[in-house]
Amino acid sequence: MRLLAPSLLAMVMLGPAAPSGAQTFEAQARALDGDTVAVDFRLLGVDSFERRQLCQRASGCWPCGKAAQDLAANALRSRTAVIRLTAANSYGRRIATVTMAGKDLGERLIRAGLAVPEIQYLKNDPGRATRYRAAFAQAKASRAGAFAGTWIEPSRWRHGERLRCERRPAP
Repeated sequence: MRLLAPSLLAMVMLGPAAPSGAQTFEAQARALDGDTVAVDFRLLGVDSFERRQLCQRASGCWPCGKAAQDLAANALRSRTAVIRLTAANSYGRRIATVTMAGKDLGERLIRAGLAVPEIQYLKNDPGRATRYRAAFAQAKASRAGAFAGTWIEPSRWRHGERLRCERRPAP
């Protein structure tokens, strides 16, 4: 299973000099313009709905994956993100935790009903595992986000499983 909320970008601005104590790491990166480099990280212990994934409510399909991407983008916008890299990699991307003003992005996605916890990857972080379990239980109980209807686990969706409302009608 993937660990992340897909499409999460961490922006790394390259300045004239690295601050003392700066961490060096290896990652696949791409240039957004001449002096801005983007590096993708996967969130530790979180699997969010994929950008093109749909979920279903009584009123029909809705873009739960886009909602997850939008929540992450809005949470990161104009805030300083603290990114803590782990030693692990997944799908060629580094694994990290991301917090803004002390708020865990993975937990926010789960609590909003836009991601599911991947507790098996949190064996070395029991406090985070407990918070993610509680956020998931709260999201399900309050029918937040996708939990207000029918949804497919992101890992199963990536392997081709689709809701009926996502399938194209036969010609």
